[in-house]
Amino acid sequence: QEQVDKVLGSPEALPALERIVVIDPEGTRDYRDPRLVTWETFLAPHLARARARAEAEVHAQLQALAAETPAVIVYTSGTTAQPKGALLSAAQMLSMSGTYFDELGGTEDDTLLSYLPLCHVAEKIFSLFTPLTSGATVHFGESLDTVRQDLVEVSPSIFLGVPRIWEKVHAGVEVAIRNTTPEKRALYHWALRVAQRHHRTGGARLQRWLAEWLVLRALRERLGLARVRLAVSGAAPISAELLHWFHAIGVPILEGWGMSESCGISHVNLPGACRIGTVGRALKGVDCKLAEDGEVLIKGPHIFSGYLHNEQATREAMNDGWLHTGDLGSIDADGYLSITGRKKEILINAGGKNLSPAKIENALKTSPYIKEAAAVADGRAFTSALIQIEGDLVGDWAMRQGITYTSFEDLSARPQVVKLIDGEVRRINESLARVEQVREFRLLPKELHQDDGEMTATQKLKRRIVYEKFAALIEDMYRKGAA
Repeated sequence: QEQVDKVLGSPEALPALERIVVIDPEGTRDYRDPRLVTWETFLAPHLARARARAEAEVHAQLQALAAETPAVIVYTSGTTAQPKGALLSAAQMLSMSGTYFDELGGTEDDTLLSYLPLCHVAEKIFSLFTPLTSGATVHFGESLDTVRQDLVEVSPSIFLGVPRIWEKVHAGVEVAIRNTTPEKRALYHWALRVAQRHHRTGGARLQRWLAEWLVLRALRERLGLARVRLAVSGAAPISAELLHWFHAIGVPILEGWGMSESCGISHVNLPGACRIGTVGRALKGVDCKLAEDGEVLIKGPHIFSGYLHNEQATREAMNDGWLHTGDLGSIDADGYLSITGRKKEILINAGGKNLSPAKIENALKTSPYIKEAAAVADGRAFTSALIQIEGDLVGDWAMRQGITYTSFEDLSARPQVVKLIDGEVRRINESLARVEQVREFRLLPKELHQDDGEMTATQKLKRRIVYEKFAALIEDMYRKGAA
């Protein structure tokens, strides 16, 4: 109004002034000057013309679209090589998300918690394309560091967890149990023994019901997993021991497998037909076979269109319609696929023996005190490992032992902690073949992190980077180990 009054009260005639457009008409509604118009009135004809142009443009773009043209570019994780941009079409992504929900069953009543970066193909399927086909509600977590709290707040019915998240949930329970009263600790261990016996043998039904009523139901609620009906693990290998623990407490995690080049998923265990230690059977419409060297080959409507600006890599990955995944595996008589390692990551020791680093690392990570491990053996006389401790659990253990420390690095360097991990490594070695057993290890002075280039967005180890950063520790192991 103040600005309008200045113009209307001008001593000059202002003959060239045709319109006075008022953004905020407060105080000017009674003005009768014909030149005065509101912003909405002024905009109306322009909006009508703009809307007509926009509708024509949108219609033209829709007409030009083809379901087979690339819709998204998903970059590979880069654990064994430079990341490559996989071109995926809308038809491929919708085909996979539709197939996935046809087999697992999804509804508009489902809720999901999204926490991985949306650049990851599995998160695109779960948080974008699957809700588009089912109408499910997506909740976005604050960060990777707050997943456990976000789970409790949302209590989703569908949850995709990378192995590191499931490991953190389990580690959190271990810390809580160690710090509770002796009576509660004893009750938990009794309930867990009963649940594990029932899970593995089907027996102890009455005791399992009692354990559920006294402990397990409340435990799932505390973890934010009380409503989960579909719990899925993918993006990296997960230990069978951890899966057995979750199944026992009433959270049957279904392990799946796929790649960026296959829209994130090709195989998955299904409810009621889960076989722990495998990644399940191929989804409907997916063909799978093994090459002569054990490499997993897949074919189907969900296979990518090629790599962005990299025809050579596309030719290397695709042969006669089959995607060469780079993963090694085995398929049992019922069609369940087991992944045994990455072709490019196989370690060949000085004796010519082929070793799967993933197998050794997953065995080490069954210890609640070990968060990450990088097996070393390529061209070496024996197997060794770089180990990152689970800071929360080891810190809790140190406090109970009266061991003081100032930082993660200080804690990792404590002789008592080294001795603790040594005991864990010796125990785990008993489950490994002699050539796989870890003869030397070093504790990493820092936590491996995505921001430092040591982990992928889905918390997979970038082994080559870790080897380079901690080369001095590796050489120290072999100098002393050889001696």
